[in-house]
Amino acid sequence: MILQTDIKFVPGVGPKRAGILNKELDVFTLGDLLRYYPYRYIDRSRMYYVHEIDGSMPYIQLKGKITAFEMFGEGRKKRLVAHFTDGTGFIDLVWFQGIRFVENKYKANQEYIVFGKPTLFNNRWNIAHPDIDPYLSEADRPDGLMAMYNTTEKMKNHYLNSKAVQKIIENAFGMINGRLPESLSADVVKTAHLMSFHDAVENIHFPRNPVLLRDAEFRLKFEELFFIQLNIVRYAADRKDKLNGFVFKRVGKYLNLFYEKHLPFELTNAQKRVIKEIRKDTASGKQMNRLLQGDVGSGKTLVAVMCMLIAMDNGFQSCLMAPTEILASQHFETFRGLLSDMDVNVALLTGSTRKKERADIHAGLLSGDIHILIGTHALIEDVVQFNNLGFVVIDEQHRFGVAQRAKLWSKNEHPPHVLVMTATPIPRTLAMTVYGDLDLSVIDELPPGRKPVKTVHRYDKNRGALYQFIREQIGAGRQAYIVYPLIEESETLDLKNLEEGFLHIREAFPEFTVCKMHGRMKPAEKEEVMRQFVNNQAQIMVSTTVIEVGVNVPNASVMVIESAQRFGLSQLHQLRGRVGRGADQSYCILITPYELSADTRKRMEIMTESNDGFVIAEADLKLRGPGDLEGTQQSGIPFNLKIADLVRDNAILFRAREVAESIISRDPKLSQPEHLVLKQQLSRLSGNRYDWGRIG
Repeated sequence: MILQTDIKFVPGVGPKRAGILNKELDVFTLGDLLRYYPYRYIDRSRMYYVHEIDGSMPYIQLKGKITAFEMFGEGRKKRLVAHFTDGTGFIDLVWFQGIRFVENKYKANQEYIVFGKPTLFNNRWNIAHPDIDPYLSEADRPDGLMAMYNTTEKMKNHYLNSKAVQKIIENAFGMINGRLPESLSADVVKTAHLMSFHDAVENIHFPRNPVLLRDAEFRLKFEELFFIQLNIVRYAADRKDKLNGFVFKRVGKYLNLFYEKHLPFELTNAQKRVIKEIRKDTASGKQMNRLLQGDVGSGKTLVAVMCMLIAMDNGFQSCLMAPTEILASQHFETFRGLLSDMDVNVALLTGSTRKKERADIHAGLLSGDIHILIGTHALIEDVVQFNNLGFVVIDEQHRFGVAQRAKLWSKNEHPPHVLVMTATPIPRTLAMTVYGDLDLSVIDELPPGRKPVKTVHRYDKNRGALYQFIREQIGAGRQAYIVYPLIEESETLDLKNLEEGFLHIREAFPEFTVCKMHGRMKPAEKEEVMRQFVNNQAQIMVSTTVIEVGVNVPNASVMVIESAQRFGLSQLHQLRGRVGRGADQSYCILITPYELSADTRKRMEIMTESNDGFVIAEADLKLRGPGDLEGTQQSGIPFNLKIADLVRDNAILFRAREVAESIISRDPKLSQPEHLVLKQQLSRLSGNRYDWGRIG
């Protein structure tokens, strides 16, 4: 097939350039090359005059003559300057490389078309390394939109600039006999009103006009997002078809007693809605896989407790897996507090659990005496066996790998129902691609009585007023966190900052007890520090982001984040969620230097203006892109998008999902003849570029 042709056989490439394109662009075949899309387009139909130039112009095209050449500098600093005029003014054309080639090719007093990006240097306009073509008559000159391609430094050193890439793609297109084969089925093309694949590829590289370019972009973006969604929808449908689940038929004494006698506060409408969704799933006879999103403090844990009591009413055990010992211990204490007056046996299993206690837990699980087990990765060890595990809760699932989570499925004859909880609000577009095979529930209300955290931005020079405020809060019986960044690339420096910060805070607050915590401490040391802070034996905790997830100290009302410019929005929001857990007004203070980039200043504004985790997550997605988001997955989205954008193209994504769901509802196995092309394309994608197994 022509699209599988090795790139080295495309005219203008050859073995050496093929090696560069392999390494730099991940382009190996003619098909890969045609899917190397432009990043922008320049309108070549417009001719500018030198006197019109201003700093807002990205690229311009000029017609005129070179009046003279001049050489400046020595050795590596050598540069060739051509003085160019169109009669309305002068601009310098500058070359730092290929000087001999330029001197031999271009002559003074001949008419040329010059194309490039103008910049101002020493009050003179110049264009570095411009494209220069002989002036052609209006009839012969190419016009319209010209594609621009991203290139690397290594490519440029081998004369593979944007213009060279465009010429190679033009040569590749010339190798195609007839039309490119369609990559979507006829019903998808018709339903989504799409341009043909051949026309889309031709117009994405060589657009004849803006309308055709827009249609080509829509077609290729839709296709890219459609195959991602088709794979997710097919996988989810296949799993639901194959995996039967335990049927929770009834709600009995455990849930009813808890609801009537032990509920700490009235459920919000959002919590009631989520519990109904989970009850419907667990009664369906199919295995539940549901993602529960809810901001910090929204009451996800209470939902988990009540669902586990439904499991008990139906004769099943439950477990909750948390990513850290601190969080597991926190959950254990919460569960014990909520269920203290009920006949429910809750146990805690972590890496620190002693041998004798561990043996008792194993025996209690096998006999069924333990109803609910809470723990860390220790839960997935082969030695941990249940009598009848029916319901699994995974907290902050992005901290666990797929293989680790799957181990919990093998703890019973049927996979247990799975509820994944996250306090990281995930924008809907990202949830549909990263967690697309999970049913989605959202708790979008805070329990009654909770006050939104007040967030302010302060500069690091003004510490006097800040320290006085902290002193007043602690004087009123509250506690404070002071968080320092800990970024892996500069861990040694960051730990030094933390240690210096700890000493500084101790000196600034001699009347209070100050404790510190960071990730390199042993689990037992962390537990002891947390115990001191929870019991108010320490009033200030100096910490790294190790306290981001799972620490619940209702008495802590102040969160100070040092060097806040080094955190993403989602991480700042997670840290802010450590306060505001009690009924008192809480505060989050973002400390930065005065000199900030525009993006950073925007992040600080968003944090001070909004407490809504979903608003913040959407803003984070727009500012940083999906692969960079904290708290979605360790590596962001598990595939590379070549042309689509999850933020800008969310409407296309939702349409692609709808069409994918429609196809799978009619043809779950893609076995109908017209869908063979979709099946083949999915197979090609899974074999080549995308690791579909990491989705969900």
